Amino acid sequence: MKRVDDFRLRLGKHELVPIMIGGMGVDISSVDLAVEVARLGGVGHISDAMIKTVSDRRYKTKFVKEKLALYKYNVENEDKSAVKFDLGKLVEATRLHVEEAMSRKTGSGLIFINCMEKLTMNAPKETLKVRLEAAMDAGIEGITLAAGLHLGSFALIEEHPRFRDVQLGIIVSSVRALQLFLKKSMRTGRLPDYIVVEGPLAGGHLGFGMDWAQYDLATIVAEVIQFLKNEHLDIPVIPAGGIFTGSDATAFLESGAAAVQVATRFTVSEECGLPDKVKQEYFKASEDDIEVNQISPTGYPMRMIKSSPGIGDGIRPNCEAYGYLLDANGKCAYVTSYNRELALHPGVRKISVMDKTCLCTHMRNFDIWTCGYLTYRLKDTTRKAADGSYQLLTAEHIFKDYQFSTEQKIALPE
Repeated sequence: MKRVDDFRLRLGKHELVPIMIGGMGVDISSVDLAVEVARLGGVGHISDAMIKTVSDRRYKTKFVKEKLALYKYNVENEDKSAVKFDLGKLVEATRLHVEEAMSRKTGSGLIFINCMEKLTMNAPKETLKVRLEAAMDAGIEGITLAAGLHLGSFALIEEHPRFRDVQLGIIVSSVRALQLFLKKSMRTGRLPDYIVVEGPLAGGHLGFGMDWAQYDLATIVAEVIQFLKNEHLDIPVIPAGGIFTGSDATAFLESGAAAVQVATRFTVSEECGLPDKVKQEYFKASEDDIEVNQISPTGYPMRMIKSSPGIGDGIRPNCEAYGYLLDANGKCAYVTSYNRELALHPGVRKISVMDKTCLCTHMRNFDIWTCGYLTYRLKDTTRKAADGSYQLLTAEHIFKDYQFSTEQKIALPE
């Protein structure tokens, strides 16, 4: 009976354990987690989501405070078009985070960064270009392009000296999305080094509509593999979303996938950046506690635990401090919803906004508990203490369980 360790992922000159950890923001896929996965021979991710906040928290910078001070005059203004990111400070924050990860890296694995196109930041092309190039300058080994089609992303960085050196991958949820990306990226003479195919059971933002339940990861993966074969393209395909056991992973590897991307089980690892009290909420969640909703200002559906404190919270928009989801015209769907509710409830001290959320503030504060569909099974991967709390797991334990387990078995911690 085969197991994950019987396979290897080949990226360039690297031969890796075919396990990639998804790039969960904000700092949920922490440097600690990425470094440990690389040590074990897989691919670890960090995320550049809200990178200035991460830098302030991890490296004692004051980027958020400085940005708020600069634009404080605009806090009460519905028009946020004046709120801009200092690109030099964006470079510095990215450099600090990437260099911390790369300086600590050991082992034969790799460390990548997840870069979301939907972090529009009031200047989509300019900020995306800076984020990508700063990560490459700082020594990152790979970049996974996420949360968007990234039709112009390769063109933004094709003049960079590491453009053909760093591993570049794209996350898609359909053959159609992949076709659109390849058509654009081929103009640079550069194909992606890997393709992550994310299915409907993934956590956080989904590449589907509210009809997500009609889709199936195995079917989409098979379609992508067949499409690449028909086009005579040899690009590793990496399924993601709902791969909960080593046996689940092995089944994809046997069907032609090059590796798997997993994340949900690592949210309750000691190395994960979530606060321990939130990890306990993940353990406690039942299947009925998990929902897909449309509260994200990005327009994408999101999967999360429905008791997340950020749902329905009518906090004042914090664009002057954060502003990662402001579009090219300085607009955010949450700002629009907040101002609507404010006008409908004059004089009310604390309003509620149910249709959208201030994702920047609440993700920063770990108050939106995004999760994969199978989060309700996490309690079955560990032991419950007498006080009702669940034992956290090491990333090494989870990684090796994926790597060596068979017959749908899950190894419990000692």
